[in-house]
Amino acid sequence: MDFSILTPKVVFEFVLRVTHFLAGITWIGFLYWFNLVNVNFQKTLEADVKPKVNPKLILPTLWFFRWGAVVTVVSGFLYYVSILHGEPDSGAWTPLMTWILVIGVTYAIIYNLIRPEGILNNGRILAAIISVIVIVMAVVLFFLYRRQGVITNPAYAIGIGGGLGVIMLLNVWGIIWPAQKRLLGLVQVQEGVDKTKLARRAFLASRANTWLSIPMLFFMAGSTHLPLIRWY
Repeated sequence: MDFSILTPKVVFEFVLRVTHFLAGITWIGFLYWFNLVNVNFQKTLEADVKPKVNPKLILPTLWFFRWGAVVTVVSGFLYYVSILHGEPDSGAWTPLMTWILVIGVTYAIIYNLIRPEGILNNGRILAAIISVIVIVMAVVLFFLYRRQGVITNPAYAIGIGGGLGVIMLLNVWGIIWPAQKRLLGLVQVQEGVDKTKLARRAFLASRANTWLSIPMLFFMAGSTHLPLIRWY
């Protein structure tokens, strides 16, 4: 065995990847549990039972869920910076700022679309609109990266997958958790706020995250195992 290859950079990136995988499994595992199990389970509970069951069941789950999301994104972000540093024809910081800007604008649009009003209350229509927005995001990032000299498949694929992960994280902390705090009685609901709409918006954000996790995982896996992008 050749331990000479274990430079501080190699060890640091390996620790980041292991941390990223472990936290990601925790986060996405609970995301699927919420959407595939808990949604139907809640429908079976009578109204007077929910206040007794949900604080003990949902609160610990939400803790691991939301902090798993944070650790996943932070470790992934640090690893992505090292990927961009390795680009042969580009510095890391210009593409990184471009990436943050594109993802930020994309999320701002999605955040304002996830509202249980009119046609946006239809989950399928909302999913179709978000899909189009995400595709546009990927195309924009592709052409901007190309102009900036980002030329490797991992840089682009992780940029897309990681971008979706950031959007999902922001949904967790920007929509799902604030709504759940009010629904579970941790924060007082302001007068005039409709709890039904609050719960519906949290549900739409959670369901959007579930669907976004599929292309996210596809691009993450494709960064190494599926060379989609080549520049000649």
